Amino acid sequence: MKRVGILVGREKTFPDALIRNLTERGQGAVTAEYIKLGGIRYDSPPAYDLVIDRISHEVPFYRATLKRLALEGAIIINNPFWWSADDKFFNFSLARKLGVAVPKTVLVPQKDYIPGIVSESLRNLEFPLDWQAIIDYVGLPAIMKPFDGGGWKNVSRVNTPEELISEYDQTGTLCMTLQEFVDFDQFVRCYCIGQEEVMIMPYDPRQPYLSGDQYIYDPDYLAPELAGRVVKDVRTLCSALGYDINTVSTLRD
Repeated sequence: MKRVGILVGREKTFPDALIRNLTERGQGAVTAEYIKLGGIRYDSPPAYDLVIDRISHEVPFYRATLKRLALEGAIIINNPFWWSADDKFFNFSLARKLGVAVPKTVLVPQKDYIPGIVSESLRNLEFPLDWQAIIDYVGLPAIMKPFDGGGWKNVSRVNTPEELISEYDQTGTLCMTLQEFVDFDQFVRCYCIGQEEVMIMPYDPRQPYLSGDQYIYDPDYLAPELAGRVVKDVRTLCSALGYDINTVSTLRD
């Protein structure tokens, strides 16, 4: 019997539905379940033939475990070795080169550093940072968020230079981006499976995260021409990034 392991974070309905669907389709030849992980031996055989990963980008222990499983022949979706090259700022830059519209974005140095990093370690950094030049480029209001990770964590809107500096001073060792704010009329999240199948889901990010109120049922939410462009851009990004399962957020002003 083939075993499929599901590794997730705070997602609720998707993993349950996926486990149920895979088990039903497997008809006794395939079983799917949530993974339970403890101490991982370096010589133990993989317990799963396939692992679907939705959270290791945020948990180093999970990333190391998945690379170990891949070494032993398990299929991991998405490729755990790609994480080392993957971050939001790279993705924004890549999207622009691919012709996908992206708000103006600036990567800014960390506010604080781990012990052992001293002023001599940072002599290549511009100091003080030219915040006015950054503001002139991005504009205000703007969105400050980590250059990697997800789940809307550590994301803030800044409306004035004073708010920008105040928020930046609280970011600690996180490496941040400042991105142009777009006052959107329409916002969608798109599931992309196999770099080909795209499901467009109307979404309101202003609703509380994981409340269930963000998703809007409206089959005619996007005009056909715009929906076609969204599908094309999502496929382009997921193919370039090598993602076999991914969500992409898109908005229109």
